[in-house]
Amino acid sequence: MRFEIERKFLVAHDGWRAAATGRRSLRDGLVGQFGRGKVRVRLDEDRAWLTVKGARLGISRPEFEYEIPCADAEAMLSNVCVGTVIDKTRHCVPHDGLTWVVDEFGGCLAGIVLAEVELEAEDQPFSRPDWLGGEVTGDLRFRQTTLLHLCRQTDRPVTMADILALPAAL
Repeated sequence: MRFEIERKFLVAHDGWRAAATGRRSLRDGLVGQFGRGKVRVRLDEDRAWLTVKGARLGISRPEFEYEIPCADAEAMLSNVCVGTVIDKTRHCVPHDGLTWVVDEFGGCLAGIVLAEVELEAEDQPFSRPDWLGGEVTGDLRFRQTTLLHLCRQTDRPVTMADILALPAAL
């Protein structure tokens, strides 16, 4: 079983752009939630996959990914997903031996930018790039399911102020 060990951060400024080595457009949709887990479908320019994520244990969680046909993903995004589909551009940014991903959201979340890094162990040390802002790993307001629900509740683009106005404990 694979465990995802991930830390998530706000982005303080655009300094990451100069170091970005690649990018891809992604569309994510929530197929369903169960307990403290979820099933998501994701589509990029060339591939699609289903991801099943279990409950978090600290900053770790079980994760299973299965590649699926792009046509199936398109159909799920259009006909099965609960609520809003998230559009984002994911940038790969190497820094001090790790690859950070910086997600620039589009659609109802246009203007929101978050960074993540996957680690081998929860206590793995890493250096913080200077463009990194505050850590939001345990902050429920910045979970993708929360962002999806927030998009459904408003008829305008969601701002960082909207996200920060939510109770941190939800």
